Amino acid sequence: MARKRVEKNIAYDDVKELFYVNFDYGKNEEGKRIKKTKTFKSKQEAKDALTKFNYDKMNQSLILPNNLTLEKWLEYWLEIKANQCEETTLYGYKNIINKHIIPNMGHHKLEKITPTIINKYFLRKLEGLSPNTVKKHKDLMNIFFNQAVNEDKILKNPIDKTMLIKKKRVQIDIYNVEQVKKLFKIVEGDRMEIVVKLAGMLGMRRGEIAGLKWDFIDFEKNIIHIKETRTQAGKSYVEKDTKTDLSMRNLSAPQEIIDLLKAIKVKQDEHKKLLGDNYHDNGWIIAWENGEPIRPNYLSDLFKKIIDDNNLPHIKLHGLRHSFASIANELGINLYDISKALGHSKVGTTSDIYTHVFDTTHKKAIDSVSGAFVGGEPNE
Repeated sequence: MARKRVEKNIAYDDVKELFYVNFDYGKNEEGKRIKKTKTFKSKQEAKDALTKFNYDKMNQSLILPNNLTLEKWLEYWLEIKANQCEETTLYGYKNIINKHIIPNMGHHKLEKITPTIINKYFLRKLEGLSPNTVKKHKDLMNIFFNQAVNEDKILKNPIDKTMLIKKKRVQIDIYNVEQVKKLFKIVEGDRMEIVVKLAGMLGMRRGEIAGLKWDFIDFEKNIIHIKETRTQAGKSYVEKDTKTDLSMRNLSAPQEIIDLLKAIKVKQDEHKKLLGDNYHDNGWIIAWENGEPIRPNYLSDLFKKIIDDNNLPHIKLHGLRHSFASIANELGINLYDISKALGHSKVGTTSDIYTHVFDTTHKKAIDSVSGAFVGGEPNE
């Protein structure tokens, strides 16, 4: 006997001895009606399932079944983000998505991705990447899965129930005063001298140094105005305003820096005369002989070569900024002033970054208490 209707949306097959329930989700965005059928062993199970389905449908807590894969969703999501975030941020998103997430999870249907699937991904990645990097992957997933929830592609964010990934404090390599002095001596007369001294003496970021223009220098007041940064996103170069309003700051430059900038200006004027129309006069300070700006990443490469060639302790160019903060702290400069010089949006940011560098309080406390017990006889 053929399948027979028992009641609305429920039928019974007496050969297979199963109850068939028809779930009508309604129409999708293209106007096509979406229906799904599921079997149950008893009529009561079938009725309960249909009742729950109708309740969820009435309360708009159902997601239309679809064949959308994670890869297709991420293609769409990146298109949205291309109009919402800066090029460097978008480049970072694409790098993680295209190199890691899509090759590992892109084939899964979006609605079928579970915390277990994601946890297995994290475990694989932790075999080759640092916890801090994998934490970035998790944070990114949280953003694009939340967007999927907001657009009714999935009911809930699977990231909410995934494993905890603890960030590890990154070791900050710094130089002390004597090491910085030695480095300054080594770079004298080199094209990297101004880069090294701006980072070491003023605590400037690489992007801020690469983004310096002559219009930002006040030679009368010895002030450097930090207004823009120049960074890289893959092979592209991005010129933009500083990270925050507080990053846009005015730094009092020592005479040594001012004199060095004046010398660079004289050389650039000579190159302009020599090259004429072939000189690219866009106002860059950190530039080649033809006026073209030097790639930010290349500044790091040149710095590494200086360190390697002179057998100096390992440190990155950004480490000179950290060294500036550490030395300022040792000289007794208060945290607020250090934070302002560095261009951090909050003093708490400076504290979080340099906690283990600045934290000498415990030593002072112990030394003070132990010193109280040294020498003298107790009062009777």
